[in-house]
Amino acid sequence: MSKIQDSLNIIKHVSVFRLWNLVLLKGSYVFSKWTKKTRLKGLPFALSIEPTTACNLSCPECPSGLKQFTRATGKLNLDFHKKILDSVGKQVFYINYYFQGEPFLNPQFLELIREAKKRNIYTATSTNAHFIDSEKAIEIVNSGLDRLIISIDGLTQETYANYRVNGELSKVIEGTKNILRAKNELKSHTPHLIFQFLVVQQNEHEIAALHQMAQDLNIKDVRLKTAQFYEYKHGNILMPKDENYSRYKKLKDGTFALKYKVGNHCWRMWSSSVITWDGSIVPCCFDKDAKHILGTIQNQEFQQIWTAKKYKLFRTSVLLHRNQIDICQNCSEGAKVWI
Repeated sequence: MSKIQDSLNIIKHVSVFRLWNLVLLKGSYVFSKWTKKTRLKGLPFALSIEPTTACNLSCPECPSGLKQFTRATGKLNLDFHKKILDSVGKQVFYINYYFQGEPFLNPQFLELIREAKKRNIYTATSTNAHFIDSEKAIEIVNSGLDRLIISIDGLTQETYANYRVNGELSKVIEGTKNILRAKNELKSHTPHLIFQFLVVQQNEHEIAALHQMAQDLNIKDVRLKTAQFYEYKHGNILMPKDENYSRYKKLKDGTFALKYKVGNHCWRMWSSSVITWDGSIVPCCFDKDAKHILGTIQNQEFQQIWTAKKYKLFRTSVLLHRNQIDICQNCSEGAKVWI
């Protein structure tokens, strides 16, 4: 029932104007995919906006946790956030307030959510849940946040900390309970809670127990996510032994390759965009270090960037030779990410 309520909640944010924009986007994408000639009608219906690049953990496959960014670090300013919302257009009805970093390390994070809700935009975020005390849980529910993904990547402190380095499993569970309690007290269906479990070799044996824990806590939505590795050709100590939980397969020569073939197309280049905390526009969430900046809202309107030659050339390169683009070479688009 919880999943159905979440789906209906998304639909409630779709107006006739927003639906027509989505039709235009899909039509131009299908035309571009089959003709290999970029056509663009409409503006993105979804965005990822980065609240901050800061993170309290040091996850081994995350540039934010490892402090390996070459781009500037910081947090999104409230006034600048309003400028972004004014620039992106009224057709946007879904914003994921997450790119890199831990969103709740931005002390004004829930103000971002409230501003988006004023514009009838569905809001989502992903968190390691270390900063959700009972008071913060009440604030989260009252903010109107629609979806909260909680990363729980192990059921013992040992397995959890194997990937979530410097993390405490007890804080994740307590934060989850605080949200559930706040939703109950305020009689709210939102935020829709998702337990996200990144499957790695050290925790793959806990999957059955994860579903039992979710049932005990009354979490209705559990999602197993396959892990992305930057170095995978010769294996990785985190790679699951069961290939059903992996994005990679072992070849006859002992090396590894992506299990899924991805063609010269990508719906994300038409449907959505990513905005960093300082207003840079990058193609998608795989450009974690913002190597392919297509423009910046600091000195341009979003719609100018979205339709400009630079963005068009990037879309065309995806249609013609996607496998030659660095951020596309380990991409999940077209792959089985959720199990």
